[in-house]
Amino acid sequence: MKKFKPVLAMIMIIALSSCSTVPLTGRRQLSLVGDAEVNQSAAASYKQLLSDPKTKVIETGNDAQRIKRIGNNLAVAIERYLKDNGYGDQYNFQWEFNLIQSSEVNAWCMPGGKVAVYSGLLPVANTDAYLAVVMGHEIGHAIARHAAERISQQQAAQLGGAAVGAATSSQSSTTQAIIGQLYGVGGQLVLLKYSRNQESEADRLGLTFMAMAGYDPRNAIAFWQRMAAQNKGGSPPELLSTHPADATRIANIQNLIPEAMKYYKK
Repeated sequence: MKKFKPVLAMIMIIALSSCSTVPLTGRRQLSLVGDAEVNQSAAASYKQLLSDPKTKVIETGNDAQRIKRIGNNLAVAIERYLKDNGYGDQYNFQWEFNLIQSSEVNAWCMPGGKVAVYSGLLPVANTDAYLAVVMGHEIGHAIARHAAERISQQQAAQLGGAAVGAATSSQSSTTQAIIGQLYGVGGQLVLLKYSRNQESEADRLGLTFMAMAGYDPRNAIAFWQRMAAQNKGGSPPELLSTHPADATRIANIQNLIPEAMKYYKK
């Protein structure tokens, strides 16, 4: 145990001194990597993707213009909220919104405000409000710094593994192997739970952001029901998934809508 204490103390010091706060939710989160580093890497990856000959960016037409218009509406509302609530100097997003030709029903937002919507999503998100739901959700991940948080959690898990190794170093190799395996399984389940929590937090942020941008957040229920209908292959048990079960997500969103409606103006 003597070998364990210095490592444990180091983990506690790092955890206590490396925290940031998520806008709107007020949640304290572990932050071991800087925004500048993460955003720079994301911008480079985004540029590389768009310039890849295999990527077809749809630059003209009504759908491409809708993505940019809705994205800009969200960005303006978010920037205003961040500035008005003392977060303005903490974010330096260089927003980009692009529609990519793909059958995949998906959208994402990289750190720093780099957004992509796949054309396969459009038949499901077939209204401006539905697009605002999914784009607001993905932007919520970026505003909450979820990518940097996941990196930090992985680093903390590695430190925890080192602590377990130090604490069991005097045990037999069999005992060390069993404890190490249990730590690995337990640690993975914890990280999966963190991921599901991040999804729920992004839902909360996304609902509020779309409301601030003038889109009725009550549309989120119908949108996620439409998304659930796309999941014909079934899902793994929620405990083993990075995302909440469809029914769980929809129930949570129903509970979050009253909060978001406070920010909604037609």
